[in-house]
Amino acid sequence: MTLKQQSLPFGKVAFLGNSLPRQCGIATFTGDLCESIATAAPELTCLAAVMNDIPEGYAYPDRVRFELDQNELADYRRFAEFLNMGQADLLCVQHEFGIYGGVAGGYLLTTLRQLQMPIVTTLHTVLHAPDEDQRRVINELCRLSDRLVVMSERSIEFLREIYHVPEEKIDLIHHGIPDMPFVDPNFYKDKFRVEGRDLLLTFGLLSPNKGIEYMIDALPEVVRRFPNIVYIVLGVTHPAVRREHGEVYRLGLKRHARVRGVEDHVIFHNRFVELYELCEYLGAADIYVTPYLAEAQIVSGTLAYSFGTGKAVVSTPYWYAEELLADGRGTLVAFRDGRALAEAIIDLLENPVKRHAIRKNAYAFGRQMIWSEVSQRYLESFTRAYEERRRSGRFNRPRRTEPLVTDLPETNFSHLVNLTDETGILQHTRYSVPDRSRGYTTDDNARALIVALHGLEAKPKNIQLLQLAFRYLSFLDHAFDRSRGRFRNFMAYDRRWLEEVGSEDSHGRALWSLGIAVGVAPDDGQVAVALDLFHAGLPAVEEFTSPRAWAFTLIGIHEFLKRFPGDSVARRLREVLGGKLLQIHRATASESWPWFETYMTYDNAVLCQGLLHTGQDIGQQEMVDISLKTLEWLVRIQTVPEGHFVPVGTSGWQRDGPRSRYDQQPVEARSMVSACLAAYAVTGDENWHKEARRALDWFLGRNDLGVPLYDYTTGGCFDGLSPDGVNLNQGAESTISFLLSLLAMRSGQAKLK
Repeated sequence: MTLKQQSLPFGKVAFLGNSLPRQCGIATFTGDLCESIATAAPELTCLAAVMNDIPEGYAYPDRVRFELDQNELADYRRFAEFLNMGQADLLCVQHEFGIYGGVAGGYLLTTLRQLQMPIVTTLHTVLHAPDEDQRRVINELCRLSDRLVVMSERSIEFLREIYHVPEEKIDLIHHGIPDMPFVDPNFYKDKFRVEGRDLLLTFGLLSPNKGIEYMIDALPEVVRRFPNIVYIVLGVTHPAVRREHGEVYRLGLKRHARVRGVEDHVIFHNRFVELYELCEYLGAADIYVTPYLAEAQIVSGTLAYSFGTGKAVVSTPYWYAEELLADGRGTLVAFRDGRALAEAIIDLLENPVKRHAIRKNAYAFGRQMIWSEVSQRYLESFTRAYEERRRSGRFNRPRRTEPLVTDLPETNFSHLVNLTDETGILQHTRYSVPDRSRGYTTDDNARALIVALHGLEAKPKNIQLLQLAFRYLSFLDHAFDRSRGRFRNFMAYDRRWLEEVGSEDSHGRALWSLGIAVGVAPDDGQVAVALDLFHAGLPAVEEFTSPRAWAFTLIGIHEFLKRFPGDSVARRLREVLGGKLLQIHRATASESWPWFETYMTYDNAVLCQGLLHTGQDIGQQEMVDISLKTLEWLVRIQTVPEGHFVPVGTSGWQRDGPRSRYDQQPVEARSMVSACLAAYAVTGDENWHKEARRALDWFLGRNDLGVPLYDYTTGGCFDGLSPDGVNLNQGAESTISFLLSLLAMRSGQAKLK
């Protein structure tokens, strides 16, 4: 099955390089590659980002979405931020020395180091003898790139032997060319007023390394044998050369033609032509000539175009020409040798059978170079990069705004505030922006109430936290349906309840938060409302079947009874629910699976914490022992040999079945922090405090991917850890989970005795 028949695992690709109307080969290539990919995979969003070599830039096509001043380092940082904000799933870089700023183009590395996506880099030059700075940049570029694309076997050899790049990281994809028909050159000659004449052609940006003067040296001998010969030199002077030296080279070539007596046989077209017109020039040529002066050219777009459109090519033996023109696909002559050029051209003109055989060989080989084929090879490379990044666990790494530290971060409630409106806390975000379409939940407002109340314990004079506590408690008051004795859970943004009765777990979480509110709320009105709601919501729990709802309620009762220890309703329900947890553990646990259920899903450690509080409060040692033993097992199975915390993934873990490693959720780390701190409070064993810190450090980057989920910039927390990387949304549950964990570690109960 080809990629044309498969769905791609990514949806947005950015291309970094140059773009027309800037006059350079990389500009043409970048534009052609971007457009060919967009044509081959119309479901993709393709955008281009370009380097400006002049302050005013150029009048770019609509495909160009971002411009960088090549010498402005800040632009490279801004571009990385732009892409990371959901603008691309993968970046394809066109690398050539001279188009990126900094020493040896090192500014480019600033962008690549910050990106959260796979990078595929096309190396248009691979230097055989780099200087120290060039070697450093290429080594780092190769390290940061997931895949490297080259256009010749020699490039692979150099990368492997000089830069020590593993060959399996490299993809050979030929230089793309237009799909031209194999036609008789006479078909196009009348367009250029050269009908009836033999036409030689060289095209491209003019610069002194092109060796055109040697082709002019060859012309007198060719003209003597073929008086109708004409040599067209098509192209403007390279902009960089023109800025430094003006038209000295072109004017020198014209003088040289006059001196050699062939000015009537040389036509200089000082133009940068559109693709369609270039194809017509190529179609009209009988022989294409590239008389370059040095071997160290590993790719040539002009040679690729002429070769792939079925031209008989005469070239000096630079690296790319040696490879492309081998096996009867062209003619090679010595460097700086006009006589050799003349002999080769005369030979081809005198032997049309030989010339046409070379043309056919070149055209047949060039079929793999047309853009429709090249775009498929690039899509395959993109897919390999994407899947390799996914498997490696280096996907979507958020930019580390602070290093991993041993000290706890300062509490930052900014994102909590951003998520909260006059109704309550919104459930989800798009990246860090609240998503109103997803509305609110009692689950999140209950947990947010706990954050606000514990935050007030640490900062009693924080008016903003006090206002948030009022708002979240008001939401819970509105969520409670007194006719049913149950909390509703999901509310739309327009404040319509989307269900008559919420889940058992959401009911339990509401009671958990209300129990804490009764215990620590600083306002008597808050305590009174929380007390009323707590009493009204307790009876329903006795009929629940969810062990987590029991556990949440038990934790709430534990906090509630600190304030009102004589409350008989709460005391009785505590024994009932504690007994239920103990009963399911006795019925299910085994030596190899000492757990409450035959499966493990979410918020797992809360079961241990609920039973531990209850056993400690009512003096039931079996409950304490079972909860500690079970928590020890839970810690053990969620700690890898490398020493970091790895929560069970959201797909769960069925007893005797495979364990889900991803997606890892912040709520799991939070419940482990709380349970281990509860165990520390009961036992005084410092190992429990260390385990709590291990779980907290999961948020800070000590996890499978080595990346922080806590965003020091916003104060939010990313929504989970997957094989692809982090989920870049910063929703309520994840942010609250981090804040609850951090506040618990900072609280008095978390301090080592």
